[in-house]
Amino acid sequence: MPRIDNDIKLDFKDVLFRPKRSTIRSRADVDLTRSYLFRNSHQEYTGIPIMAANMDTVGTFEMAKVFAKHLMFVAIHKHYTVDEWKMFATENPQVVPYVAVSAGIAEGDMKKLAEIVEAVPDIKYLCLDVANGYSETFVQFVRDVRAKFKTHTIMAGNVVTGEMVEELILSGADIIKVGIGPGSVCTTRRKTGVGYPQLSAVIECADAAHGLGGHIISDGGCTCPGDVSKAFGAGADFVMLGGMFAGHTESGGEMIVKNGKKMKLFYGMSSATAMKKHVGGVAEYRASEGKTVEIEYRGDVERTLQDILGGIRSTCTYVGASKLKELGRRTTFIRVTQQLNEVFTPQTTEH
Repeated sequence: MPRIDNDIKLDFKDVLFRPKRSTIRSRADVDLTRSYLFRNSHQEYTGIPIMAANMDTVGTFEMAKVFAKHLMFVAIHKHYTVDEWKMFATENPQVVPYVAVSAGIAEGDMKKLAEIVEAVPDIKYLCLDVANGYSETFVQFVRDVRAKFKTHTIMAGNVVTGEMVEELILSGADIIKVGIGPGSVCTTRRKTGVGYPQLSAVIECADAAHGLGGHIISDGGCTCPGDVSKAFGAGADFVMLGGMFAGHTESGGEMIVKNGKKMKLFYGMSSATAMKKHVGGVAEYRASEGKTVEIEYRGDVERTLQDILGGIRSTCTYVGASKLKELGRRTTFIRVTQQLNEVFTPQTTEH
C-alpha cells in the first residue's frame, strides 16, 4: 500500500522571517563570512558561503574571477577540458581556492577528474553531481573518490532527506547538495512526480548533517535575495544559485537579439539543449528533465552580487544577527499565504 506522510512540508514562498529586537546600527556592521572545518577532508574554509551552480550557463571561469573577489565560490561545470583548466589556473592562481571541479558518474568522469586535479594541484574542492543521489552506484562513486582524493573536500548530491545525507557523509562526502526539482529550469517534478519542498528539505537535511559534523548546500529554489536568507535561516551552510546568476556578461549561454533586446539562453543540465550540446541528444531511454529559457541580458554579475549580499545583510539587521553565523539561531519563520504585493509587478522593473 502507498504511504502518505501527512506532515506539512514548506517552501521558501510559504514563510517570512519574524523580525526581532536588534542592536545592530547598520547593515555595514553585519559580517557575512563563515569559517568551517570539514568532517572528512579536514580542510578549513573561510568565505561568504554563496555558490554559483555547476551549470555550463553559470559555473564558468569568468564567473569565478568575479566571485573570488568577494570570497565567494563557483562550482565549475564539468565540460571544460584539462587544457582549459591549466590555462585558467596559470592565469588566475588567486581564484583557484574558490572553485570546485565538477564530475558525474559517467564513464570517464573519474579519469578526467584525476587529470584535472593532477594538472592543477591547488584545487581543494570536488563537486560530485547527479540528479538522483539515492543511487547505490553514486554512493559507491563517492566512496571511490574519497579513497582516491583523501584530503580534498567533496560536495555530493542531490538528495532531500536526512537518512541519505547521513549515508553520503559516512561514505566520505563533506558537503551534501540538497534539492530535487526546485530549480527554475528543472522539470524533474513535472516529468517524474519526485521532489521535496526546499525549505523543509534544508531544515531536515541540515539537522542530519550537523549531527555528524557535516555540512549542506541548499541547491535551487531561490528566486530573490530574501530566499537566500531563508535558506541560511533554515540551516544551510552554503546556498547554491543558478537562475539568479544566469543572463549576465560572465554567464555562459548563447547571446541572441530578439525584438531589439539582448537575450541569453539559460537551460537545465538535464535539458534537451544541454544533452544535444554535450552528448549529441537525449537518449531514447530517458526524458529531458530541464527546460531552456531566454533571459533578458542583465549586464555584469557584480550588480546582482551586491543586491544579494545587501539583502542578506538587511535580513540580519531585522532579526538581530550581527553575523551570518547567528542567523539560524535568530530565525523564527511565520507561515504566510501571500509573500508579496504584486499589483505593479507586470508593468515595472526593479532598479
